[in-house]
Amino acid sequence: MNITITARKFKARETLKDHIKDEVKSLLKFNDSIISADVILSFMNSHDSVKKAEITLRIPGQTLIAAEESDEFTKSVSAAVAKLLRQLKTLKSKRKSRAK
Repeated sequence: MNITITARKFKARETLKDHIKDEVKSLLKFNDSIISADVILSFMNSHDSVKKAEITLRIPGQTLIAAEESDEFTKSVSAAVAKLLRQLKTLKSKRKSRAK
């Protein structure tokens, strides 16, 4: 799986990049045919600094997208991965029900 990390308007630390890679790779347990993952981190500079993570996951025949905002990038990434996990599980159950 190819993982691309883009940090908009800031430079992401290696510890954050490692956390992102670990989180995204954990999705391989649920679907081993993931082609690539694009992670976009952006810093919303409003009254309180909001950190947004958007993950685009490409699997054969489909693209799954999840975005999440919180006060820390690690929380945003973990929440977005949780959303993708739910999407992957739903997709898997739909495929199983069609196969019957």
